Amino acid sequence: MEELVLFAGNSNPLLASRIAEYVGKPLGCAKVTNFSDGEIQIEIQENVRGRDVYVIQSTCKPVNDNLVELLLMLDAVKRSAARRIAAVIPYFGYARQDKKVAPRVPISAKLAADMLMVAGANRVITMDLHAGQIQGFFDCPVDNLYAAPVLRDYAKRVLGSTPEDISNLVIVSPDAGGVERARAFAKRLKADWAIVDKRRDMPNKAQAMAVIGDVADKNVIILDDMVDTAGTLTEAARALAEKGARSIHAFCTHPVLSGPAVDRIDRSPIQTLVATDSIPLSKEALESDKIHILSIADLVGEAIIRSHRGDSVTSLFV
Repeated sequence: MEELVLFAGNSNPLLASRIAEYVGKPLGCAKVTNFSDGEIQIEIQENVRGRDVYVIQSTCKPVNDNLVELLLMLDAVKRSAARRIAAVIPYFGYARQDKKVAPRVPISAKLAADMLMVAGANRVITMDLHAGQIQGFFDCPVDNLYAAPVLRDYAKRVLGSTPEDISNLVIVSPDAGGVERARAFAKRLKADWAIVDKRRDMPNKAQAMAVIGDVADKNVIILDDMVDTAGTLTEAARALAEKGARSIHAFCTHPVLSGPAVDRIDRSPIQTLVATDSIPLSKEALESDKIHILSIADLVGEAIIRSHRGDSVTSLFV
């Protein structure tokens, strides 16, 4: 472990410090400043020659600043002759733009992957990519971790502590794209699952149409990889409430919570939104009584340790 060095950008310092605590290594010294015109300047302030370097940075809001900061840190480490460089990206921004959905549009996720490779990343550790095929955009190993074990343990502890609780629990996918995720989560809990049929007319605007499955008098968990403006989530919650759900909870990995998201959640039938700390919450979100945060620091930290030692990370995907 003496050859392992951790660095962190400014996107999520609390998560980075928790990961460092689990790994048992202090965060390395790096100076991140801005010129008066906004340019980012990076200076690595300790020797990394011949060492394994892990740079922790979520590309969350402000997305472009955090992405460029990550790229510059990777380049600085590469030019400092590090042996191996891993980008640890708990939340990978631009992941929703993984294919052409209209003529003359970019595939932004592929471009972001290319930039990380050119900057110097030899390995990527991330979590709950919006689309699994994004792993193929990289020409290096990608460990796409899942927050499901963390969320599932919480669900068992709070909502499914007895066989009767499990029998009354239904895992719901808010759209067709999340069916596989919901089905796998439900299988692990030995619970039923359902789908909300959704029609999206334009980006960040959704309308829930119908519920496929029995949710009447059930405790419902809506499961998604991220919550952005919370339009999909709250429309799904209303559709479930109309079908007679006893209680409605929402679980997600990435609490993007942009625009009117927090206000929508507070005014919705959702009782709790359980998310991870892959993205730091805004002040408004921190003040909401409905939002509960679980830490993924131990999961990411264990992946870093196993990656450094050359051990398998397969068990972390379960």
